[in-house]
Amino acid sequence: METVKNHFFSDISVMLGRSMRHIFRSMDTIITVTIMPIAMMLLFVYVLGGAIQTGTDNYVNYLLPGILLIAIASGVSYTAYRLFIDVQRGIFERFHTMPIARSTLLWGHVITSLVSNAISVVVILLVSLLMGFRSSAGFLPWLAVAGILALFTLALTWVAAIAGLSAKSVDGASAFSYPIIFLPFISSAFVPTESMPTIVRIFAENQPVTSIVEAIRALLSGQPLNNDIWIALAWCVGIMLVAYIFAMRVYKKRI
Repeated sequence: METVKNHFFSDISVMLGRSMRHIFRSMDTIITVTIMPIAMMLLFVYVLGGAIQTGTDNYVNYLLPGILLIAIASGVSYTAYRLFIDVQRGIFERFHTMPIARSTLLWGHVITSLVSNAISVVVILLVSLLMGFRSSAGFLPWLAVAGILALFTLALTWVAAIAGLSAKSVDGASAFSYPIIFLPFISSAFVPTESMPTIVRIFAENQPVTSIVEAIRALLSGQPLNNDIWIALAWCVGIMLVAYIFAMRVYKKRI
């Protein structure tokens, strides 16, 4: 049993290394995932920030959680793209003829998404510090923020896996991410929901991004936590489990 487990993790490490090499060789992936959210953060802080009323003196602190979610949503679209390319090139079939666990190819993409998005998040955090971001949070709140972002990444990655495995074209593989990237704009990520029209406010207050943003914002600012963190965790875990089940079904049909 121990040998099988070691073999499984060894296979995953090989697949992870393969996927990470593809990422680092593709500069457009790195630029899109990191530069676009940073440019958006610069735009909102230095161009639009003065006209936005949030009730806080430091708009970077208010804005950062939403920017991080947008970066992750943008990053996971490449997971769908890479899976689609592997399917089209027959990579799955080639690896399945080798003595490796069949699920490791899929798990390699999933873990790659976690690692690459973690790198993007760290880069964006460093830039936000230069822009004036400050947090009074201690180690445990930061650990909780990392956990929420990891769960959010996993949830979207399994959704991306469904798109990548079942899409008929490259555009179809990555198109799923467009609505997800747009969701933070109809949430409390950029402005308080109280400023929105009634119908928009109802939607904004009851979609997953708002609860995730509010939970991260409270953790980073050292504010008391309310039900947002439990709602955020419920959304992330729920989406992840449902997407995982459907992704594995689609994957098994492919093999």
